[in-house]
Amino acid sequence: VQLQASGGGLVQAGDSLRLSCAASGRSVSVGAMGWFRQVPGKEREFVAVFNWSGGRTYYSDISKGRFTISKDNAKNAMYLQMISLIPEDTAVYYCAANRNRIAVGSLGDSRVYGYWGQGTEVTVSS
Repeated sequence: VQLQASGGGLVQAGDSLRLSCAASGRSVSVGAMGWFRQVPGKEREFVAVFNWSGGRTYYSDISKGRFTISKDNAKNAMYLQMISLIPEDTAVYYCAANRNRIAVGSLGDSRVYGYWGQGTEVTVSS
C-alpha cells in the first residue's frame, strides 16, 4: 500500500484546512486508515482513524469536535477536515494504514500501522 498525503499549508488561527490521503496498491478495507501528527522532538500523536472492521471512526481528544475524518471508496482516498485551527495544531500530518484488523484499544498506537505516507506540513499562525 502506498499512501500520499497532501493539503497542508500555512493558515491563520481559526481557519479551516482539508488534508487528503490517496491510497494505491493493495486494499486496506479490512484494517484501519487514519491520521497522526508530529512536531519536532515529540512522539507521533494520534489524531483520528477510520476502522474498517467496525465501520466506525475514532478521534483523540485533540481532534474531537474540530476534525472530521472521511473516506471516498471510489477514489480510494481519505480526508481530514480541520476547522477552528489553533497554533498548537502546527505539525506534520501523516496518514497511516494497516491491512490487518486492529484492536480498538490499539487504534491510537502508531506502532500498529504498517503503511505511512510522507507527511504534509500544517502551520497555523496566531
